Amino acid sequence: MRLIDGKAIAAAIEVGLGDGWQSGPPVLAVLTTAEDEASRWYLRSIQRAARRVGIVVRVETLEGADGPAIADRLDALSADPGVHAIICETPLPGGVALAEVGAHIAPGKDVDGANPVSLGRLAAGLPAFAPATAAAVLEILRSEKVPLEGAMAVVVGRSVVVGKPVALLLLAENATVTLCHSRTIGLADVCAQADVLVVAAGRPGLIGAEYIKAGAVVIDVGTNPGPGGKLVGDVDMAGASAAAALTPVPGGVGQVTTMVLMRHVAQAAARCLP
Repeated sequence: MRLIDGKAIAAAIEVGLGDGWQSGPPVLAVLTTAEDEASRWYLRSIQRAARRVGIVVRVETLEGADGPAIADRLDALSADPGVHAIICETPLPGGVALAEVGAHIAPGKDVDGANPVSLGRLAAGLPAFAPATAAAVLEILRSEKVPLEGAMAVVVGRSVVVGKPVALLLLAENATVTLCHSRTIGLADVCAQADVLVVAAGRPGLIGAEYIKAGAVVIDVGTNPGPGGKLVGDVDMAGASAAAALTPVPGGVGQVTTMVLMRHVAQAAARCLP
């Protein structure tokens, strides 16, 4: 089994972004309402990547805000000509759904696919920004030159952030896609048919040897707290030896996600949907 180098794939994306901006640096507004460590870590990751490529990050903090207040701020940012791209960090305050407030992000600035309109456009085969994590999965598969046309692809996880958009992106590449979830009967048998297995279930070590077809390419999107504070994926690496290639956690999808987000910001600044 070969471990896929997410850092190298991210670096290749970065090369095409840091050459200067003809009309001034793009501005990314990040609206955050949470004070949890995961949100802070992701924000720092975005800021580091943005500095390297010359993108300005404008942090909008609304601690304790309710849904209407978040929606109003996203409306204002969408109308602000000085803001080219917007993301709304999760988790959100209790009772506030990302899709509800994400609908207030203008689709042309919705670089992390939070507006349901963006998901609908993906489903219709129209230009739209996919959630950065979902787009990163496809970026990795393309970088690894994994044949997708006609391939059997299985996606474990049905969130609107990863599972559903990944399935739509794979369908657009003419893969045959099965979307699974926690209530799928015979999950191991379904997964074992996959040439490409994408796992975004949020359950550490869920995918063991019996889930993986010999020679499959496995993309592990899971980021779960493990022993000693380390991150672990949804795939049991010890049981993944039959795979041809696997994204490690950390060092796989996460770094690619951040740089794909930077590319989306550049496209939004150019008013050019992918």
